[in-house]
Amino acid sequence: MLCWGNASYGQLGLGGIDEEIVVEPRKCEFFHGKQVCDVGCGHRHTAFLLEDGTVYTCGCNDLGQLGHEKSRKKPEQVVALDAQIILAVSCGESHTLALNDKGLVFSWGQGSDGQLGLNNFEECVLFGLHSTLCLFLFTGGQVFSWGQNRYGQLGLGINGQSIPTPQIIQSLQGIPFAQISAGGAHSFALTLSGAVFGWGCNKFGQLGLNDSNDRSFPALLKSLRSQRVIYISCGEDHTAALTKLRGVFTFGAGGYGQLGHNSANHEINPRKVFELMGNVVTQIACGRQHTIAFTPSREKMDSFGLGGNGQLGTRSTCNRKSPAPVKGPWCSCNSPTDTGETLSIKSENAYTQCVLSRPERLTSRLYSLILNCLFLFHSHPDHYSTSSKCSGVDMNQARLLFHRLVQQDHPEIAQQIAASLEKNLIPRLSNSPPDIEALRLYLTLPECPLFSDRNNYVTIAIPFAKSLLSLKEAPLKVLGNWWSTFEPRVFQRLVELYKGVVVYLLQMHKMGIPSVEQRIFTCFLDTSLRLLEILHMVSERAGHIIQYDKFYIHELDDLIDIRNDYVTWIQRQMYPMGHDGGVTLCRYPFVFDAQAKTTLLHTDAVIQMQMAVDQAQMQNFSSMFMPAVESVNPCLILIVRRENIVGDTMEVLRKSKNVDYKKPLKVIFVGEEAVDAGGVRKEFFLLIMKELLDPKYGMFRYYEESRLIWFSNKTFEDIDLFNLIGIICGLAIYNLTIVELNFPVALYKKLLKRKPTLDDLKELMPDVGRSLQHLLDYTEDDLEETFCLNFTITEENYGATEVLELVPNGEDINVNQSNRQDFVNAYVDYVFNTSVAPLFECFYAGFHKVCGGKVLELFQPNELQAMVIGNTNYDWTELEKVSTEYKGEYWADHPTIRLFWEVFHNLPLEKKKQFLLFLTGSDRIPILGMKSLKLVIQPTGGGEHYLPVAHTCFNLLDLPKYRSLETLREKLLQAIDHNQGFNLA
Repeated sequence: MLCWGNASYGQLGLGGIDEEIVVEPRKCEFFHGKQVCDVGCGHRHTAFLLEDGTVYTCGCNDLGQLGHEKSRKKPEQVVALDAQIILAVSCGESHTLALNDKGLVFSWGQGSDGQLGLNNFEECVLFGLHSTLCLFLFTGGQVFSWGQNRYGQLGLGINGQSIPTPQIIQSLQGIPFAQISAGGAHSFALTLSGAVFGWGCNKFGQLGLNDSNDRSFPALLKSLRSQRVIYISCGEDHTAALTKLRGVFTFGAGGYGQLGHNSANHEINPRKVFELMGNVVTQIACGRQHTIAFTPSREKMDSFGLGGNGQLGTRSTCNRKSPAPVKGPWCSCNSPTDTGETLSIKSENAYTQCVLSRPERLTSRLYSLILNCLFLFHSHPDHYSTSSKCSGVDMNQARLLFHRLVQQDHPEIAQQIAASLEKNLIPRLSNSPPDIEALRLYLTLPECPLFSDRNNYVTIAIPFAKSLLSLKEAPLKVLGNWWSTFEPRVFQRLVELYKGVVVYLLQMHKMGIPSVEQRIFTCFLDTSLRLLEILHMVSERAGHIIQYDKFYIHELDDLIDIRNDYVTWIQRQMYPMGHDGGVTLCRYPFVFDAQAKTTLLHTDAVIQMQMAVDQAQMQNFSSMFMPAVESVNPCLILIVRRENIVGDTMEVLRKSKNVDYKKPLKVIFVGEEAVDAGGVRKEFFLLIMKELLDPKYGMFRYYEESRLIWFSNKTFEDIDLFNLIGIICGLAIYNLTIVELNFPVALYKKLLKRKPTLDDLKELMPDVGRSLQHLLDYTEDDLEETFCLNFTITEENYGATEVLELVPNGEDINVNQSNRQDFVNAYVDYVFNTSVAPLFECFYAGFHKVCGGKVLELFQPNELQAMVIGNTNYDWTELEKVSTEYKGEYWADHPTIRLFWEVFHNLPLEKKKQFLLFLTGSDRIPILGMKSLKLVIQPTGGGEHYLPVAHTCFNLLDLPKYRSLETLREKLLQAIDHNQGFNLA
């Protein structure tokens, strides 16, 4: 150990030497063979901590600051601490503190300003003392202060009187701190991501805030926020900061040159010490009016500032205004990045102590936790770039850490952590954190396995969500920005957590909740759903971090009455006052899956149909007494001829009012006596869609490669046909009937007012889509010469080729590297929007005459497509076991039926789909699944030479009584393969 400076009180521990001033580093022989791991320097005394946990002190003892009455000239053990294992020591002007392995703090010396404190504390990590001020940093991230407070240096928002007992600095609650430092009358705290907070006296600008006003509350030093500060040290009236890039900044009083800027000026802003640039400084320390910087790679130490007592170690008592070398054996291997060894430098008033030490091994679980926490934040490459856009947190490390803490083989530890979360940490979360770094807790805490334990939903997960929702707008926005950078699987875990909470609460409600607890339940459920709502918005704004269906809660259908929930929601919209305040899930539609949304749409259809019927009946009742009032039919009646189904339908719909479309639909074919119980209606939709899509009308263009259709770009005189198709599609949804309409998903996007993209063009026109993608992905510099494109598109129109401009003067604009995305956007816009605008507008208007409203907006494009044309989520076993009924002699175990299902299940997928087309008129199934597709099989007269016959409008199969597997297979395939069109019977 080396020391130099003022030795008049024996504070250097050199024994009875004659010199009062030591002007260059000198070995302290007392510690030869001993391992010193920490040093604390006071005004005229010093404390030493050895590796074995014992404490030695020397120097002035006028106020009892040595803790013993032995010699003052050489270090003596503080015997009162003999039974303790001390982990850290620190000295104020005339008092001393020591921290043991149990987290207890011991103090002695001068206490006139309350600097000794009166209580012991648990889990103390770091502390800093200077003059008559004490700061303590605890593992919970809390900073305590006590002692002299004349300039507000305690950071409590007040100044003047001394504070004799430790007080928490409330304004720093929740911020993860790495270090604290106390100056003569000012204080600093450094966060894990390099944010610097200062408070107290600022007479000379030692707070670095561009002024000289004192602060009684911690203030963020914004000018250093981007510098990645890793250490900070305070002198009497100046401050020094060390950055991750090994730059040294100083500010405050500079009268003795202690700022190192080759001047005696004061600095009110942090200023880089340019003479240290190029040096890889690893440690800094401030005395009262001098500063020291250590550069192990160059085997040197520099000092500057007041030198009257030799404290600069430059063999002189002169002041130095710029860095000057300190003589000593400064070995390059001592860099903390090389060997794990550190050079501990402590400077106070007029002397300096230097200790080369190895970190002690801390076996305490508490300290292991602390080190793990530090690793959690420091391991992220963006750690020091924490901002409103970047959290700097390694979420994978966070998850690993929490899983290590909550070990399954130590349930008692998990219980203690759960209790601490419930009673201490979560209730203390602030709704307006002092710095964005405090928001990291909101990111990392849900990774704790205790959150996912159903037993902790009410005590931990829900209170945490409530605290999060109480955040003010600015911090909540930052949190949203951070969430948007999550990996999908990390974001999904958070969503799944609160989906689980919602399911748990609904299960409890279904089992029965006492009326006195109903209000609490409502609050819990609303809190969980609101958090999911925020996460859903974040995911949407970020371009779908996870797919929309990952928010679906599939259990809702079993846990709530969706129809009743919808009715309640509608009633509250109509009558906002006077309801019971319960939660309606319809306020959070993103949790509904496609089946639940279909139920909502059907419920809405039934309600609107009933309202239309009631209105018609009221009008008919009035017409009995008021001849001027015309009677109306409570149903929408379509009387059509098969040979003129399009013309007859158009004539009826043109005469109908919008309210008529909401009525129940009844179809009558002229000359036929069948009662429309659903089968006739289905047949109508099959026939009219087949007719409208017939190429003879030329309304739609068929794309061979994708087998899809899109609106023709030709000019039509009677565009009302497109209005009719829109109405027909709306009526099909409204009347729970799927139709064959082979449009791409882009149609349903447009119906929901969403923009089609290049992916939609790839679906409709795969070749063109691939070519445009190749254009976007092309990396060579010769794009313009290779593709030879301009902003035009070539179209075939009545056998003639026509070149159309995508933008004004597009023929003169070549496609190049800078505008290729604009070209692709214009191409997509032309295909899906510009070229078909009048036709689609008619289709859109017709569709929304029937299906407009809020319920439709709940659907995603793919879900709306499934509503119209069905989907392909086949479950053939469910088709047999659930969906099929039998008539006449047939039952599930009838020999012919058993043969039929054996043959059917052995068919390839395409043949099974052909069978559905043969029997139902569509090879797709309703959005509600196989269970909603009701099939009927009945026996028929005649022999085995007859083919099966499908009654498409009733999903009815006439199946002869085949006796052999081969015959049944042959006849069934023959019937399927010879099916033309809808094969109506």
